[in-house]
Amino acid sequence: MSHPPPARRRWFLYGLVALIFAAGVWYFGFRAEVPKPTGGMSFRSSRKSNAAIPVRAEAARKTTLAVQLRAIGTVVPLNIVSVRSRVEGQLLRVAFEEGQQVTQGQLLAEIDPLPYKIRLSQMEAQQRQNQAQLNTAKADLERFKQLHAQNLVTQQQLDTQQSLVVEREGAVAAEQALVDDARRQLAYTKVEAPIAGRLGLRQMDVGNLVRPGDANGLVVITQTRPIAVLFTVPENDLQKVVEPLRAGNELVVEAWDRNDAKQLATGVLKTVDNQIDLSTGTLRLKAEFPNADESLFPNQFVNVRLRVRTLPDALVVPAQAVQFGSRGTYVYVANAELKATVRDVVLGPSDGPNQSITKGLEAGELVVTEGVDRLREGRIVVLVGDESAPAAKSGKGGEKGEKGKRGEKAKKDK
Repeated sequence: MSHPPPARRRWFLYGLVALIFAAGVWYFGFRAEVPKPTGGMSFRSSRKSNAAIPVRAEAARKTTLAVQLRAIGTVVPLNIVSVRSRVEGQLLRVAFEEGQQVTQGQLLAEIDPLPYKIRLSQMEAQQRQNQAQLNTAKADLERFKQLHAQNLVTQQQLDTQQSLVVEREGAVAAEQALVDDARRQLAYTKVEAPIAGRLGLRQMDVGNLVRPGDANGLVVITQTRPIAVLFTVPENDLQKVVEPLRAGNELVVEAWDRNDAKQLATGVLKTVDNQIDLSTGTLRLKAEFPNADESLFPNQFVNVRLRVRTLPDALVVPAQAVQFGSRGTYVYVANAELKATVRDVVLGPSDGPNQSITKGLEAGELVVTEGVDRLREGRIVVLVGDESAPAAKSGKGGEKGEKGKRGEKAKKDK
């Protein structure tokens, strides 16, 4: 039996390999591009892409909008006084409780008054002595005048007696000043509150020797009713604040907690600093609050909202509905057919949760607030929580109708 030559056998293997390669290219290349039947996966993907997107929407409305400037402020007392003794002595009694609310003139402490009573008694005794000498000099002057009328004394003697009377009067006046000073020193042994406010912690105990130069003093009084808040606004907002103040308007200021979630107090703007801080480009402002419930505490950090003006009939939408992109500011509007439409808008002032719209929107139109990231122009939407939305009904009905048609067709084929 004859065998094929080796050359013919090699060419046969080369042809077989080429045939297998061509079959693989056809299978993995051209076959993958063949379109699938309409009833396959592409139908489900197409139906899924046309499904309604659930969103939340709110209607644009007209309302009164308060235009506010926001800042971070610090609560400061209108007055803070460190109570110190004005005389030296032993502290006999403390007449207050720590943290107590006191009124102006209320007794706080008492210092040993005995040394000052003794000194007052000495000054009063010296005053009586000088007064007696003055009375004697005045009586002698009257006699000298009578004798001078009879030419029994010279004019020089009369002038000398008159000078003595003036000298005694000066001594009595000086002694009176010493008596008043001793009486004042005695009054200072009773330490009284110079202002009304809330007391801090006691700095000295009974029995200690107090002096006017003590650094800590006896106690610190902080005026908390009313109280002030210091805050700053940017230089660009200067005219928004100064113009209504010059017009005599009262600007309302709100103080909110650190989380900006709870309003603590409402006050009014009292004053504006006389210069702008060059290092920060801001202007310092001071607001005053009645603080009857003491919700504001000294050195507390608060969020400040300064109301500079009020728009009586502003068209507002939720702030989260406004989108920013290369085309500018826009919102998604759900029209009557519940299709999403992109609407370019012009923004006005904002108060935080509400954003006013000056152009591009009408009152009553539905703007999408949630689900915006999945929307495109013309996409069908369904309002979450609105069971009467026609898009939702038509979507469900269309799907059920399609399934019913397919079922009827299958029965006819059988």
